[in-house]
Amino acid sequence: MELEFLGTGAGVPARQRNVTSVALKLLDERNEVWLFDVGEATQHQILKTTLKPRKVKKIFLTHLHGDHLFGLPGFLSSRSFQGGDEPLTIYGPKGTEEYVRTSLKISESHLTYPLNFVVLPEEGVLVDDATFRVECAKLDHRIASYGFRIVEKDHPGELQVEKLQADGVPAGPIYAKIKKGEVVTLADGRQIDGKDYIGHAQKGRIVTIIGDTRQCPPIARLAANADVLVHEGTFGKQEQKIARQYFHSTNINAAKVAKAAHVKRLLLTHISARYLGQAVRDLQNDARTIFKNTKVVSDLDTYDIPFHGRKE
Repeated sequence: MELEFLGTGAGVPARQRNVTSVALKLLDERNEVWLFDVGEATQHQILKTTLKPRKVKKIFLTHLHGDHLFGLPGFLSSRSFQGGDEPLTIYGPKGTEEYVRTSLKISESHLTYPLNFVVLPEEGVLVDDATFRVECAKLDHRIASYGFRIVEKDHPGELQVEKLQADGVPAGPIYAKIKKGEVVTLADGRQIDGKDYIGHAQKGRIVTIIGDTRQCPPIARLAANADVLVHEGTFGKQEQKIARQYFHSTNINAAKVAKAAHVKRLLLTHISARYLGQAVRDLQNDARTIFKNTKVVSDLDTYDIPFHGRKE
């Protein structure tokens, strides 16, 4: 599981930062990529990576401001030209389907795959299958804006083959029953409990992605105990008044959330173009005075999300 940032800027594209988009790469877990927001020129950024558009199976939109949305019609069209033929589901606020359908209709763009749309509820579960659960909650922005909590299901413990061999259990189809935790009878008459030969379950990981917002209670619920919190940090600590006026958060707001929610790592994105060079380092350093494991991300940064107990 990896996060790759395709755009980390706020409002308009800049030389240093493209507008917002982040890819959650689940290639080992389910051979898929999920996009969160598709700002202008997201498909151009993808060309600088190893991402394959046909692997994108789900798109989650935090809200419908242009810097999070204007790259969507182009990406959808290019996915057709680049071998994408499997269905794609877009989760977004009310108006998402109208925007996409209208853009494709007026431009006479024809996709080679079906699109499915899910309108985000104020709060609720969007995905709940064998490998992941995705929840959303409405935040506090000028228009409807959302945060997402992606929870990986726990991985079953591994079959302890060496222990079986040490106990004289021959390899064969019986191993499949043992792996299921069944009680089995061996050829020599011994009965063994499969649960005794299965290691501890590997706890799943949690990723929280917060869209544009002022601080509000749902953020803490979405972020609780997350392995990674991706939070907008549009402004620095000196701009608290402006941040609130424009329905945004500061680096300090995000750091306080990370600390209170007991997350493991905070990644700050959606950075205003006013912050360059030392000003970006100041954003990071100021946040670290509250939550040490903070990083201001840059375009094309990639972060592995390790299992619990393993180093990143």
